Amino acid sequence: LMRPLQGPRGRSAVVGTVALCLAAGWALQTPGGVSLVVPQHNINATVAQNILLSVEYSCRGVATIEWKHVSSWGTTSIVEWRSGTYVNISTVYKDRVTTFENGSIQLRNVGVRDAGYYFVTVMEEHGTNAYGTIIVNVYEIIYEDLHFVAVLFTFLAAVSAILICLMWLCNKSLHLFQKKTTHKLTASTTEEIELETIEC
Repeated sequence: LMRPLQGPRGRSAVVGTVALCLAAGWALQTPGGVSLVVPQHNINATVAQNILLSVEYSCRGVATIEWKHVSSWGTTSIVEWRSGTYVNISTVYKDRVTTFENGSIQLRNVGVRDAGYYFVTVMEEHGTNAYGTIIVNVYEIIYEDLHFVAVLFTFLAAVSAILICLMWLCNKSLHLFQKKTTHKLTASTTEEIELETIEC
């Protein structure tokens, strides 16, 4: 049996279905871009502390991660690496930076000059990019303030000790005064009794 040829409607439905299948397959094969999450946008640290600049990226292709530091002293490239291949750390940060697979970096022994903006760029091999920013504040421990607090604490402790001693002396004096008064009253009462006896 011979089937009749499909009309124009049947052909367009077949072509549409084939085109849809091809588009779906192409979409599944093409990388879907790159995403980047920055959980903490502000970090406060003190001098000589280690800090973690934490991010999390995902992409279908191979990504290149780059970190830069921008401050009033200028812009400095910190590190750039391609996932699973190479790591290029700037000489300024050579012994201070550790990289992680998720795109994060750890910065060791921070100083005041490490304060500022940290920009991370995740570049996918097919041209899609994602960007993130972390602000880092670095505070000095001011030893003059600690010295002032120590001196003030010592002064207050000395004043407290003197007040305790004065209270103890006052208590002792009051106790002695009460003893003498009681002794005098006893003596005068005894004299009155003796005088009454003599008069009798």
